[in-house]
Amino acid sequence: QVQLVESGGGLVQAGGSLRLSCVASERTFSGSSMGWFRQAPGKEREFVAAITWTGGNTYYAASVKGRFTVSRDNPKNTVYLQMNSLKPEDTAVYYCATAYQWTTRYDSHSGYGTWGQGTQVTVSS
Repeated sequence: QVQLVESGGGLVQAGGSLRLSCVASERTFSGSSMGWFRQAPGKEREFVAAITWTGGNTYYAASVKGRFTVSRDNPKNTVYLQMNSLKPEDTAVYYCATAYQWTTRYDSHSGYGTWGQGTQVTVSS
């Protein structure tokens, strides 16, 4: 049973914008903090952003802070990643994930239990 589905990826020129969406099953989404990670070819999966259940706290990797914004719409079971001023080094497969209830390290993939299938983002120079 699919629990997280990402969409919104694509090809964009440097300086452009994309908005990723991640729709979750209610069971997966309710009460959970959510994170976004990315993985470029030949590289490890890295943290991008996270948001707590109420949206009151957000966290960002230094490389995207000021350019990316994470948000959520709880009635729609959806989390978003608005990506502006995209750079070629942002090219990767982007994944959303559901954090474990006990997670305190939102920047570590080990704190997340359910993952989507990913959506490709390609930024051309």
